[in-house]
Amino acid sequence: MIAAIVVDVPSGSVNKTFDYKVPEQWEKWAEPGMRVIVPFGPRKLQGFILELKNSSDVKGLKNIIEILDPLPVLTSELIELGQWLAGHTLSFYITTYQAMLPAAMKATYEKFFVVLKQENLPEHLAVSFPRHGELSFNEVMKEFPDQLNEYLSLVKSGTLDVIYKVKDKANKKKVKFVSILNKELAAELLKENQKKAEKQRAVLSELLYRPPGDYLMQDILVETGASLPTVQALAKKGIVQIEEKEVYRDPYKGRNIKQSEPLPLTDNQLDAIKPILNSIENDQHDTILVHGVTGSGKTEVYLQSIQAVLDKGKEAICLVPEISLTPMMVNRFKGRFGSRVAVLHSGLSVGEKYDEWRKILRKEVSVVVGARSAAFAPFTNLGIVIIDEEHESSYKQEDHPRYHARDVSIWRGKYHSCPIVLGSATPSLEAYARAKKGRYILSELKSRVHSNPMPEVKIVDMREELKSGNRSMFSNDLMEMMKDGLKKREQTVLFLNRRGYASFILCRDCGYVAECPHCDISLTYHKRNAALKCHYCGYQETIPSACPSCASEHIRFFGTGTQKVEEELAKVLPEARVIRMDVDTTSKKGSHERLLTAFEKEEADILLGTQMIAKGLDFPKVTLVGILAADTMLHLPDFRASEKTFQLLTQVSGRAGRHELEGKVIIQGYDTEHYSIQLASQHDYHSFYDYEMKTRKLHQYPPFFYLGLLTFSHPDLMQAVDASEKAASFLSSRLSEQSIMLGPVTSPIARIKDRYRYQVMIKYKNEPELGNWFEEIIFHFQKDKSMKDLQITAELNAQTLM
Repeated sequence: MIAAIVVDVPSGSVNKTFDYKVPEQWEKWAEPGMRVIVPFGPRKLQGFILELKNSSDVKGLKNIIEILDPLPVLTSELIELGQWLAGHTLSFYITTYQAMLPAAMKATYEKFFVVLKQENLPEHLAVSFPRHGELSFNEVMKEFPDQLNEYLSLVKSGTLDVIYKVKDKANKKKVKFVSILNKELAAELLKENQKKAEKQRAVLSELLYRPPGDYLMQDILVETGASLPTVQALAKKGIVQIEEKEVYRDPYKGRNIKQSEPLPLTDNQLDAIKPILNSIENDQHDTILVHGVTGSGKTEVYLQSIQAVLDKGKEAICLVPEISLTPMMVNRFKGRFGSRVAVLHSGLSVGEKYDEWRKILRKEVSVVVGARSAAFAPFTNLGIVIIDEEHESSYKQEDHPRYHARDVSIWRGKYHSCPIVLGSATPSLEAYARAKKGRYILSELKSRVHSNPMPEVKIVDMREELKSGNRSMFSNDLMEMMKDGLKKREQTVLFLNRRGYASFILCRDCGYVAECPHCDISLTYHKRNAALKCHYCGYQETIPSACPSCASEHIRFFGTGTQKVEEELAKVLPEARVIRMDVDTTSKKGSHERLLTAFEKEEADILLGTQMIAKGLDFPKVTLVGILAADTMLHLPDFRASEKTFQLLTQVSGRAGRHELEGKVIIQGYDTEHYSIQLASQHDYHSFYDYEMKTRKLHQYPPFFYLGLLTFSHPDLMQAVDASEKAASFLSSRLSEQSIMLGPVTSPIARIKDRYRYQVMIKYKNEPELGNWFEEIIFHFQKDKSMKDLQITAELNAQTLM
């Protein structure tokens, strides 16, 4: 039996399968989709079996060293999906398959020196080798770095060898259980009146008091005050049995989740769910766009659609953006479907993610709720995929493989003949345009569930506030309403799309701005640790007391971050209890959940935060939403800036007045005449769509054109320029007349991590060969030895130009 295997080397020359022999003893066991360890040159590498066959054209095949999995970790569907995805995203096969698995299943490799000829080994080196004759390369680097050359020369002479070991990080959690093995002996020991066996008798009393069964060792030790050696002594006597069993790490253990029943649907919701149920009933693949205003009950439509799928014995995936994977969303799904739900998101530990993923693989769950990567859940009988907030940019992965969860889901929907539901209050222009064209089915939810009015929105021009002498970051209207809310014991949400204390520091005398030495971007001031930080490469430095350029002391902070707003709130509303949510306050595990639960329990009056509070939150007492700098995103060099601003403002505004109490929204900014701000204040998606589509058509941007983007980065500016110019001239002679090439030009952020960045953009409608040309360019530069430091990223459908 021959296995075609893709190995763990992300390189163009190795981006194919290699044939290996399956040892006879494993022939009945080996299956496509299993991880294996194979010899590859001098190394041992992890790989995936993609196919089994009876013959090979290659002579002298090597054997597979080890099969790592008792069951395939990739289904036949995922193997096929990986091959399609590699072509679609211009990625390596190995990269696409690794993206489908939890991090715990990605192998790490360790190098070891082993002794071949003991007699030739110098004595001063021999003592550092352990008895088993293996010494880790990392240990030599750490403990004896000055001896490294000596070790390497001994490898050349044949005294030592270097071997590679694959370390599989996937480990199952094992827990000790204890049970009574021999009741008669237990009863005898209890009768004995020996002081020294007091703890042993306490353990036996506890176990005999309980119904027969296996009990967690930890529980028994806590109850009796005994120690592990006490129980082990009983096991040696044959009275009790100790067993290690595998248990799942459950991140939601001990949480009190109330079971919920399906709610009666409004006429609006019934109209929206009809095409979804029809598609489920007839096992047909449709893409359905549910466009529903905030608070219109989209989640209930999702839950009842999933129930229809489960009733047919099928499985469901619901994707939500990482930032709205709040406890609230998880509770809704667990409350409705109980233990049939697995949750996958970045807040879980590596082990927890691995366990949740294994529940899916073992068919112990039938619903997955998760962020982007949950689109690859290894279900084999998929009945629906729902993508909530489909317009969110976090559904696009920004490093290899650069997939979009929507494309992956639609591919799987075709494979399983099942519906894909895209839901949003502010659909992306691409999705809405496809729905208008009839490529997607459009379902509209035009009103809120309890027929509550949309919140009343007021726009405040901060230039006018300045003129009237208000130098605070809160307008007079917002201040009055916050005070009023405090009196009425109602809650407020304040949104600002910037973390940190101030955006940048500037010298008022010479105009100096502190910039990152490795990236062309200004440093952000963080007050908590009194540091200036780069949000791109992580560089940080202390705050200068005087201007480094002209030595002036007039160095000031400009712009506003969440930390600064929190400080200002403490001055103007000292009685208000404030919870701040941004990357800095939610970096610890569980902090996200803890802060939101505190706000839900009304332990705070004001929730202040960045994008992570913009969606998915539903608090009955929130009556006021204040948006502090609505125009910050408008001036980014990105053609989607207006769309993102409109979406964000609409989503944040939707947090107000979702229940009995009426909601109000204050939008503050300096460029408040902009159409995206004006139309967001009127909750008017359709007018925004019409206006923005005209702008996009005029400037030849998506959805009228696709964007192909090649980005070249190199530590030497001239090398990046040279490579981009060669690529541009190669493409210009091949592109059709309908396509437009822009560049090469400097990228919007010209330097990141000491690498200069240049880009070439292609606007195209139909270039079937573009992917092949991009691959040709990458392959050409990979072969060029003078360009070894060049990095190229290629995208056929770029979502952002940053």
